[in-house]
Amino acid sequence: MQNIPLAERIRPKKLAEVIGQKHLIGENGSLKSAIDNKLIPSMIFWGPPGVGKTTLANLIAQELDRPFYTLSAVNSGVKDVREVIQKASSLGLFGKDIPILFIDEIHRFSKSQQDSLLGAVEKGVITLIGATTENPSFEVIAPLLSRAQVYVLESLSKEDLQLLLLRAKKEDEVLSKLSINLKETEALMQISGGDARKLLNIFELVVSSINEKEIIITNDIVVEKAQQNIVRYDKNGEQHYDIISAFIKSIRGSDPNAAVYWLARMIEGGEDVKFIARRLLILASEDIGNANPTALVIANNCFQAVNVIGFPEARITLSQTVIYLACSPKSNASYMAINQAQEEVQKSGNLSVPLHLRNAPSKLMKELGYGEDYLYSHDKPNDDQEFLPDEISGITFYKPLNNAKEKAYREGLKNIWKGKYNY
Repeated sequence: MQNIPLAERIRPKKLAEVIGQKHLIGENGSLKSAIDNKLIPSMIFWGPPGVGKTTLANLIAQELDRPFYTLSAVNSGVKDVREVIQKASSLGLFGKDIPILFIDEIHRFSKSQQDSLLGAVEKGVITLIGATTENPSFEVIAPLLSRAQVYVLESLSKEDLQLLLLRAKKEDEVLSKLSINLKETEALMQISGGDARKLLNIFELVVSSINEKEIIITNDIVVEKAQQNIVRYDKNGEQHYDIISAFIKSIRGSDPNAAVYWLARMIEGGEDVKFIARRLLILASEDIGNANPTALVIANNCFQAVNVIGFPEARITLSQTVIYLACSPKSNASYMAINQAQEEVQKSGNLSVPLHLRNAPSKLMKELGYGEDYLYSHDKPNDDQEFLPDEISGITFYKPLNNAKEKAYREGLKNIWKGKYNY
C-alpha cells in the first residue's frame, strides 16, 4: 500500500462527489444555496469525526476560488492566527477575494485564541470555517458564535458507507488493481460508527493483511483484524464515541464498577473534564429525572467543582458523582414526556391557547373573554379546569414510573385531578 492513507487518496475533488450531508449540500441544501450565490458566512461545522468537515471546507474554497488557509487548534497559537490574518489583510489590498481560514478542532482554542479571530471576522478580512466535534454552544465564545452560522453534519448512513466502500474499491489507484470481494460488510459498518475515515482505515488494513489472489472480506476477518489493531482511547481518536457511549450506558444500567472503569479510560486518555461533567448533567435529567431530583443538583455541583479544581483532583469528584448516579434509581419519564409533547406540537401545530388561560392586559381583551373563566388554583380545585388546548384535551405526556418518588407523584396527581390522571 502507498504511504498516503486511502481516505486521503479518494477524498472528493468537487462538491458533487461528496457522500452524505445532503441536508446541507444536496439540491435544496442551505449551504449549497449559499455557495451557489457565492455569499457564504463565517461558519462552524459541528459533527462527529469522519463526516467530511475538512473536505467541505476545502471544496468550498475551491468552488468559490478563494485563498485558503488552514490551522489546527492542536498546534497553533495566537501568533499563528495573527500571521494568517496579516496575510489575508495584504491580499485584500490587491482586490483578491476574501480568504477562507479553516480551523480544525476549534473547540480546543482558548478564549484568548478565539478572541484574536473576532476583529478579522467582524470586518470581513477573513471568512472563518471552524470544525468541531463538541457542542459549539459550550466550546466557542459567544461573540464569535454570534458571527458564524452553525451547520450540523450528520454521521454517514449505512447506505452512504456502502457507497464509499464501492467507490474505494472501484476508483482508488491501488485497490482498483486488486480482486476484492465485499462478501460481508456489516462488521465494517458497525465498527466505523458512521465515520468515513475510520471505515476506510479499517478497510485498507484488512485488505493489506490478506495475501490472496482474491481478497474476500467477511465479518469474521474484519473483527479479527480490527481487534489486533485497536487504538488506545483518545479524545480526538476513533474510540471517543464508543467510550462515552459505554460510560453513559453503564451509569444508566446502574453498574458503578463499569462506569468508573470507563471514566478511568477517559481520564487516562486526557478527556476534557467539562465534556465528562456535561454528559453527567444530561444523564441526571434524561435517565434519573424525578426518580431522584437530587441527582441533577449533584451533577451540577460536580460540573462547577471540576471547572474550579481541574485535573488531577477533579477525577475524585467525577468518581463520586458517577458512583452516585449509577447507584441512583432511574426514570426516563421526563425525557419521554418532552419527546412526546414535541411530537404532538409538530403534529397538531400551533393550537390556540384556551380563552380562560389567556392574559388580558387591555379592556378589549377582557371584553373578548380573555381570562374570564380562569379558576385561581390556590382558591379552587383544578379538576374542573383544562390547561391544554381543546383539540388535545386529556392527552397524557408525563407518565410516572414505578419508583418511590414518582409513585408519590402518581398518587398526588390522582388525588388532585379525581380521574384525569389514571395511570
